[in-house]
Amino acid sequence: MKIAVFGTQFYEQEYFNKFNIDNKHELVFFEESLNSKTTHLAKGFKAVCVFITDILDKNCIEKLAKLGVKLIDLRSAGYNNIDIKSAKVNNIKVLRIPAYSPQVIAEHAIALILTLNRKTQKAYNQVRENNFSLQNLMGFNLYGKTIGIVGTGKIGRAFCNIMLGLGCKIIAFDIKENEELKQKGIQYKTFDELLSASDIISIHCPLTPKTNHLFDTKAFDKIKKGAMIINTSRGAIINAEEAIIALKKEQIGYLGIDVYEKESNIFFKDCSQIIIQDDIFERLLSFNNVLITPHQAFYTQEAVTEIAKITIKNFTDFENNSVLENEIK
Repeated sequence: MKIAVFGTQFYEQEYFNKFNIDNKHELVFFEESLNSKTTHLAKGFKAVCVFITDILDKNCIEKLAKLGVKLIDLRSAGYNNIDIKSAKVNNIKVLRIPAYSPQVIAEHAIALILTLNRKTQKAYNQVRENNFSLQNLMGFNLYGKTIGIVGTGKIGRAFCNIMLGLGCKIIAFDIKENEELKQKGIQYKTFDELLSASDIISIHCPLTPKTNHLFDTKAFDKIKKGAMIINTSRGAIINAEEAIIALKKEQIGYLGIDVYEKESNIFFKDCSQIIIQDDIFERLLSFNNVLITPHQAFYTQEAVTEIAKITIKNFTDFENNSVLENEIK
């Protein structure tokens, strides 16, 4: 099957080719992102493979359908960037990677917490300048702290287990409670109760109309003053502009994000030689209690390997008319 792989990153071609056994599929890699303005690149392809930076709205999908595209394969778990209803109307199957490595995202959330708390990035920079002072490097014990987890799917559960191992008290919010976690002593609370009781809040829920800007001024006003907020899920769950106001008021004590609502214009690119035309993002960077990483939580050898393997399997299942285990319906 001939497949157009859009938004290709420097590391992906090697892994995809490695697991495309005997070159069963003809993979053509494009650096360009797929959107309504670049659909012409999909001409002659039966399938397209996309990433979170690609925008497949109704207009884009209708254009793909006219070109004869029958499959959209996401190399990610989230699919908020695709109009699923439009794909169904146009008889295009949509597949995804339901879970490539929940632990890797949870581990990155921990890295953000520890870095913000113990200020290791500041210590590293100081020591390189022969400054060994402890001034402004004080952190706090994680042991005994109350950690609020928003979303207890596979990633949220992995995060819970790590924090339990650190001796933290865990409370959670989800529309569906997990019995296994409850047996471990984790208490489910209302969203407002979680906000007011948590020393650290870690976000692990998907982006949906209900979770879009879930963390806004109303939510920030309800958190413990000085609480830490971590987001390794989707950028739009936090209203960044209103987060800036809460940071200025010192309502948010620490903010660690691996995702940003308008990241498609910035992340996965080298912007070091240009002026970033995003005042909100630049303002976030100016805070010494904000840590931003460039959507790298997934980026480990093990996770990238799983992404490539499952993506290739999705292609093969579709071509062989097999049961589509990873179809989004």
